[in-house]
Amino acid sequence: MTGKPEGERRLGLLNGFAAYGMWGLVPLFWPLLKPSGAVEILAHRMVWSLLFVAAALLLIRRWAWLGELLRQPRRLALVTVAAAVITVNWGVYIWAVNSGHVVEASLGYFINPLVTIAMGVLLLKERLRPVQWAAVGVGASAVLVLTIGYGRPPWISLCLAFSFATYGLVKKKVNLGGVESLAAESAIQFLPALGYLMWLSARGDSTFGTEGTGHALLLAASGIVTALPLVCFGASAIRVPLSTLGLLQYMTPVFQFLLGILYFKEAMPPERWAGFALVWLALALLTWNALRTARRAARAVARGTAAPGRVPADTVGPAADADALRARR
Repeated sequence: MTGKPEGERRLGLLNGFAAYGMWGLVPLFWPLLKPSGAVEILAHRMVWSLLFVAAALLLIRRWAWLGELLRQPRRLALVTVAAAVITVNWGVYIWAVNSGHVVEASLGYFINPLVTIAMGVLLLKERLRPVQWAAVGVGASAVLVLTIGYGRPPWISLCLAFSFATYGLVKKKVNLGGVESLAAESAIQFLPALGYLMWLSARGDSTFGTEGTGHALLLAASGIVTALPLVCFGASAIRVPLSTLGLLQYMTPVFQFLLGILYFKEAMPPERWAGFALVWLALALLTWNALRTARRAARAVARGTAAPGRVPADTVGPAADADALRARR
């Protein structure tokens, strides 16, 4: 990455800001689709995403991956699992935003790195450094504080974080590019989503076409809202280091959090501030540890004591989580 021209790095940063900025501002979009319910919006998002990304693939003529995927049943099964998990993630997020839980939804993406670490320990038997264990402990304390503050566990946050982390884990095994990944998953989602929309229309409960042309166009635009940030992310990912992407990714929940309290006027009593403060402390520990590890790896490479491009296996933090985000987006 360091050998890339300054103009390329600047373009990568601009695309990164655009991608994470759009994802951060997306809570402003979903309320525009009312009176459509969350499930109807989700179905439209699936249908229009496939149409949009298929048009993009036709434009760039990138289809070779499809035949290879179809010849690998295990990989195709993993794509199906990924499609199911991201369906849950999308659906919960849309419902949360349109039900007045933007702040709690933002918390899900704040704690996602902590959930990713926990899954790495439990499922992949990864070993953590003391700082990472401390971050996990602080994060668990934050969930406990927020549970007391909400009077219940923060189910929306936990559902978003676990579905997101599971999706990243599955997608790392599938190893498809961002646009190709969205196309494959949308193809799996397409028929159930289209069937649901047809059933809804037959019942007379569909809002597509009954709420005016503007509403129909907004529903169709959900495909663009899904795919356009992905295109910007892809343009950024090939131009800037993963550590930079890892730091940029926090733009998304920060924007969502600020929208929740400043625009949607959601309540933030002291106990919720305390819970969020603990989450931010845990993320600060992870970020500090990841950046320190990356600097040590860079020095080792410079001294010739490590293979170029090698990153320690136990590096978990913004850089590692950006790799999961690369898979998701």
